[in-house]
Amino acid sequence: MNYAALVAPLLQFLHCRTPQAWIDEASRPENLPLLLTDHLTCELKAAQTAAWLIRKYVADKPGAETLMRWLAPYENFVYREHPDSDFIHAHRHLGKNITRHDAFPGADDLIDKMVLLIKEELHHFYQVLEIMQSRGIEYHKITASRYAKGLLREVTTHEPDTLIDKLICGAYIEARSCERFYALAPYLEPGLASFYRSLLRSEARHYQDYLALAWQISPYDITARIQTIGEAEARLITDADSELRFHSGPVITA
Repeated sequence: MNYAALVAPLLQFLHCRTPQAWIDEASRPENLPLLLTDHLTCELKAAQTAAWLIRKYVADKPGAETLMRWLAPYENFVYREHPDSDFIHAHRHLGKNITRHDAFPGADDLIDKMVLLIKEELHHFYQVLEIMQSRGIEYHKITASRYAKGLLREVTTHEPDTLIDKLICGAYIEARSCERFYALAPYLEPGLASFYRSLLRSEARHYQDYLALAWQISPYDITARIQTIGEAEARLITDADSELRFHSGPVITA
C-alpha cells in the first residue's frame, strides 16, 4: 500500500507535522506501556465523541440508551479498571438501528458515519488491548492530555455553530491520530509498526467524514472556522508538554 499517498491529503489539512522531539520520546521502548495505554483510552474517547454527537443531535431516548449500552463494557474496563476483558466483543454486533427524534439536513449521514466510526474505534480498542496483553502490559488509569480539552475551548457556544465546530474538531483529532500513526511507525518494532499502519485507512476516512458532515450541515462557508481551529490544534501539538501522551506536544525532560 502507498501510505504516503494515503496520508497526503490530511498532511495538507493539518497545519503542522508532529515534532521530531515527540517522536524520539514516544518511540523509546520504556515508554511503550504508557503510549499503548493512552492509545487505548483515545480509541474509547473517539467512540464516545461519536456517540455523544448522535445522542445530542439525532437520537431519541431509546436510541441514546442503545448507544450507552454499546459503550458500557469498554467504559467499565477503562474507568473502573475491570479485571476481565473477555466480555469486550460488543463492537462485532453493533448495527445502525438507532431510533431518532428529529430530522435535519445531514442527520442520516451523521448516524451512518458515526456508527461506523464507533464500530471501528471499539474494534481498535480491542486490538490495542490484545497487544498490551500479549506484551504483559497491565492496564492502569492515567491522566488525560490537555489536547482534546484545549481544542474544545475553540468551540462556539451557540447552535448550529457548536455542532459544526465540534465536527471540525473531530476532523482535526482524527487527522492528527492518523498522522501520528504514520510518523511513529518507522521507529517501532515491525509488529507494532504494521499494526499502526493498518489503522491509517480508517483514520484517514474518519477525518474526511467529520469534515464532510461539517460542510453538509453548515448553512454558511466554514473555511475561516476550519483555519482558526486548525491553528489552535497546531499550537497544542507544537507547544511543550510536561508529560508524554499520544496527542501531547514535545515533552520537557529534566
